[in-house]
Amino acid sequence: MNLTATSLSLLAVLGLLSPVQAQVTQLPVSNNQGQPIDGNDPNTLRPTSQNNSFLSMQGGERLMKDAEQAVSGQNYTLAAKKLQEARQVYNQLSNFYQDLNASFSGIDIRVSDSQRKKALDTAQKRDEATYQLALVHRALNQPELAIPLLIQIIKSQNPTRELGRKAYQQLLELGFVDTAYPRQGGK
Repeated sequence: MNLTATSLSLLAVLGLLSPVQAQVTQLPVSNNQGQPIDGNDPNTLRPTSQNNSFLSMQGGERLMKDAEQAVSGQNYTLAAKKLQEARQVYNQLSNFYQDLNASFSGIDIRVSDSQRKKALDTAQKRDEATYQLALVHRALNQPELAIPLLIQIIKSQNPTRELGRKAYQQLLELGFVDTAYPRQGGK
């Protein structure tokens, strides 16, 4: 491997590490959010309950509420940031619950079913956050960012479900599609 390839590999690895480090440094640390795991290392914390965790349904709901307040104040840039964060939280949760569902499938149906339901619930929340983010992009006159999000919703929800129909209607209003769905008058 030559020096250029090595440098590029190192840059790629550093590029992957930077966002993780940025996230870790942004997490607030206080006495009520965690307790030391190891008495010899008081900087290593763990959540006392899932309600305090950023990676939880409550964490996603807090981000959605922040986004709603930003929209009310017409701060669409902040709203987009909060909605994107909520989408990521809900997507990660859904993926983790799917993984747990698969791990317990055939071992314990009760645990497997519980995780499958949580995966579906968080996927629904993700799609709702995605829809709100698409609306914010429309408000910012950024249809090129809204269209892919709306298509993701239709793919995830199916056009027969309410959120899928609403996403398709947005595509129609944007002029991306030209056929109404559902059809009016049975034609």
